[in-house]
Amino acid sequence: MPDPASPALPPLSLYIHVPWCVRKCPYCDFNSHAAEETLPEQAYLNALLEDLEQDLTLAGDRPIATIFIGGGTPSLMSGGFYQELLDALQTRLSFLPDAEITLEANPGTLEQGRFEAFRAAGINRLSLGIQSFNDRHLQALGRIHDSDAAHRAIEAAHRAGFENFNLDLMHGLPGQDPKDALADLEAALAWQPPHLSWYQLTLEPNTEFYSRPPDLPEDDDLAEIQDRGAALLTAYGMSRYEVSAWSLLGQESRHNLNYWTFGDYLALGAGAHGKITGRAGAITRYWKTRQPEAYLQRIGSRTAGRKEIAQDDLPLEFMMNALRLSGGVEESLFFRRTGLPIESVRVKLAQLRDKKLLVPDRLQATDLGQRYLNTVLEQFL
Repeated sequence: MPDPASPALPPLSLYIHVPWCVRKCPYCDFNSHAAEETLPEQAYLNALLEDLEQDLTLAGDRPIATIFIGGGTPSLMSGGFYQELLDALQTRLSFLPDAEITLEANPGTLEQGRFEAFRAAGINRLSLGIQSFNDRHLQALGRIHDSDAAHRAIEAAHRAGFENFNLDLMHGLPGQDPKDALADLEAALAWQPPHLSWYQLTLEPNTEFYSRPPDLPEDDDLAEIQDRGAALLTAYGMSRYEVSAWSLLGQESRHNLNYWTFGDYLALGAGAHGKITGRAGAITRYWKTRQPEAYLQRIGSRTAGRKEIAQDDLPLEFMMNALRLSGGVEESLFFRRTGLPIESVRVKLAQLRDKKLLVPDRLQATDLGQRYLNTVLEQFL
């Protein structure tokens, strides 16, 4: 029996990773690998289900609230693959009746014809990796699609019945000026998206761009892009509910909200990461075998490592997620997710509030705190 003084277990999501893509983009630091001509769909499906069998005890009796299928390029897999996968998942796990099931998809003729099959399989949300509607910038990013393909993909998603969808856009691109960046936003908004991920290009280690940095916009241009872009999105009726996530009211990504409110999530697939809270309150992060071939050939558990989060590290882990949310979270969530009393960080909270970096009576950064979020988080080290 769980300790009645302990907080209830958090909501449970599921992340599934598909590691293949047509070509590795020079800015990408995700676990993605250029695909062979024929993908090993059946072998990967079998491996995912074997992987799940090893992890079923982690779910316990909690239903799955959301699923996110990321990559790589998950839309390279067929509709039949996802039909079999989701059918098999539902025989092994319980789903909430309104579970949000998101698939990442990239524009391209190969994937577009599959959108109807994805919808029929039970996927009810698409996240389209547009990145830009400018052909020159798409080429600089190493994308395999052009602007016309981006527009056709969004139209195909509409035709397939995806009312709930996200468009991924980047700004601060090589050679991009504020006019170009605003034109990308206007092109996206013309499709009336309920959700937009709009984030600045960063040069991540172990990427081609990090080794050979392109010429990026100056700080003044970046500031203008962010200010004018935010004004445009607000005028459209969107609110920024997280650092780089904008949505219409009620259209926030429920899967990502579970991450940012320090919920739990199972991990399936090559290189996938998960987080699980045990009945005794211990919180563990774990990750799966990264290389696709090793994942496919593994016998037994595909978990490559796990690490329990030390109690001293929990405040920082929690705040790194919760303070990304523009509206923050109520103070009581700190105990419910970490098992630690809010009094354990009360002195630090008071210091940050004295400096006008946090609002009173809520775990929420002020506008100033959002601007200096790394400084705020350093207080919890």
